[in-house]
Amino acid sequence: MRIGIDFDNTIICYDKVFAAAARQRGLVPESWDGLKTELRDLLRSRAGGELAWQGLQGFVYGKGVCGAEIYPGVREFLTACRKAGASVYIVSHKTRFGHQDPERVDLREAARGWLRGAGLIDAADAALTVGNVYFEDTLAAKVERLARLELDIFIDDLVDVFEQPLFPKATRSILFTQSRPPHPAHCEPLATWADISRGVFA
Repeated sequence: MRIGIDFDNTIICYDKVFAAAARQRGLVPESWDGLKTELRDLLRSRAGGELAWQGLQGFVYGKGVCGAEIYPGVREFLTACRKAGASVYIVSHKTRFGHQDPERVDLREAARGWLRGAGLIDAADAALTVGNVYFEDTLAAKVERLARLELDIFIDDLVDVFEQPLFPKATRSILFTQSRPPHPAHCEPLATWADISRGVFA
């Protein structure tokens, strides 16, 4: 079995670090606490909010990435992959540098560093190797990579990926989401990694 997984907001959860960084920058009150998507929508509703949001993203995905968390159940899923002898790949749409980041932190190296720190790559019992981690500049390039890898399953939090016209039809589409339907007919919406494990290995 060949399994692909997105990185941002699928393996790694940024909600707490985004909220903390926004409070630190005075973009929200000290008492504010919410999800990344709620923060994005709040900032974008203001004049100049898109630039503030991009600057926040540049920090969180770069220097601030060490404060992000792994989604519950990811480790258990990867352990099940290793035991089943599945090949696992990370395929992510992630530019090398963030918008509005004056320090020009390499976001891809920051992500690899987080994966190493979490013990997900380059560890003795890891299901992943660094050579199976791909970062692409565009969504189209990401889908091309998925097709070349000939995956049996791909797991992502973004519907847009599965709606790309060249997304490989033979690849099972698992949408990691807690949102309500409707979802595209060919996507399997699953809310937790425990649900994904049951769906893949049951």
